[in-house]
Amino acid sequence: MLKNILSVGGYTLISRITGFVRDIVLAAVLGAGAIMDAFSVALRLPNHFRAIFGEGAVNQAYVPTYALIAEKDGREAANLFADRLFTIQLIVQIVLLALALPLMPWLVTVLAPGFTKDPAVFELAVALTRITFPYLLFVTMVTFLGATLNAVERYAAFAAAPILLNVFIVAALAVPFLFPSAAHAAAWGVAISGIAQWALLYVAARRAGVSGKVVRPRMDAGVRHFLKVFGPAVIGSAGVQIAIFTDGIIASLLPRGGYAALYYAERLYQLPLGLIAIAVGTVALSAMSRAIARGDEAAANRAQSRAIAISLAASAPFVAAFVAVPDMMIAGLFQRGEFDATASAAAGAVLFAYALGLPAIVMIRTQVSAFQARGDTMTPMLVALAAIACNVAIKLLLWRDWGAPGLALATAAGAWVNLIVLFVLARRRGLTALDRRLPGFAAIICGVAAICGLLAWWGKPLALKLTAALPFEPRLMAVLLVSSVAALLYAVLAGGLLKVTGLLRLLR
Repeated sequence: MLKNILSVGGYTLISRITGFVRDIVLAAVLGAGAIMDAFSVALRLPNHFRAIFGEGAVNQAYVPTYALIAEKDGREAANLFADRLFTIQLIVQIVLLALALPLMPWLVTVLAPGFTKDPAVFELAVALTRITFPYLLFVTMVTFLGATLNAVERYAAFAAAPILLNVFIVAALAVPFLFPSAAHAAAWGVAISGIAQWALLYVAARRAGVSGKVVRPRMDAGVRHFLKVFGPAVIGSAGVQIAIFTDGIIASLLPRGGYAALYYAERLYQLPLGLIAIAVGTVALSAMSRAIARGDEAAANRAQSRAIAISLAASAPFVAAFVAVPDMMIAGLFQRGEFDATASAAAGAVLFAYALGLPAIVMIRTQVSAFQARGDTMTPMLVALAAIACNVAIKLLLWRDWGAPGLALATAAGAWVNLIVLFVLARRRGLTALDRRLPGFAAIICGVAAICGLLAWWGKPLALKLTAALPFEPRLMAVLLVSSVAALLYAVLAGGLLKVTGLLRLLR
């Protein structure tokens, strides 16, 4: 499991690094004002669909079904099921695209109702979203092929595909004179990257012998089972994304720049989600599904315990950094060109609020897997609905007085509700039997992370002073200095304490 997690996490790390390069370029070129607000809407829509369907519902409803059919009827039957489902999804996406393009003004009004007060920003958002929306057609095929590859333990290509999104956006921004504006260039980069990602996944799937083919649609038993669990899986896996989606809608009602503050904070906040939550969740679900298909409950529980331990150990340093020095992190990465100190402070406050819910969000996938690996997508759906209701209620209470940070704080609260309720239900139903050593493991990880966060907070002024005279990116160098020292201390302390206590075995 750890090898597969490292494979997914490694490619995701490259994706996040190129994503930071993309966002640095976007911040310098588009800034944090009205133009960036409009592009954020156009980019947010396909990204949300990818997160909900690509990294969530399709994976969690499809992989267990594919594994079950392959175990009972063989790989050929599983591939036929995959081809039929691929054809159905392709038809649905073509119809959706045909309907969405002429209705785009209404769709943007739903996504960002506050933009209607500024006709220029609204028209730009509509134009940009029309350009990016076809990306969904290709990302749906990418999603499906990636889920099939995950089911046969081929993780690399799907994890690497998002790198192309970042590369094509940066490439398009390098030649903005070819487009009506820089925002249009970035939007076309999104659209073209969808084609490139599909080509990458198609080649990888052909090599693995599981490529999606267009066949005559048929509602066989496998397809019916998938559709039965898919709807609940969408809601059950999309709680966090729906919360962030709601943030965007309400943020459009805030003063100009509120949408951009959420966007830039979310870019940092999404780093551990991509590196840890998605990687661990993807591999854990596959491992648990195969174990349960064999009737080996003990192996499924061991896989879940290992996934939780890895999630805690890997996410704790991010939580410490985002809580201790959020403004420093934002300024070091984005403050240049059109992105000023005021924008850094605004995004930093949002990042701090998001960080309070990061441990819960990272571990939600490990808890959802306990249900969905057993074919139960209804329970995570109901829990997610309750968490979303709590989340939205808090947003409505806080957004006027607290602005964008209030929206992020509500997202954090909803994530904790989701995680706690899932854990309690799994324990009561006997769906999880976690390793008894996990509490001690968590105590060490949290304690060491707190020490490292205090070190980063204390060392921030010193790092800024030491790097102030540097001719190249002094703020970024200060971030790298503080992060490197804190990360080294975390690795030494956590690794040493876990080894001495014998708890390091939980990661193996």
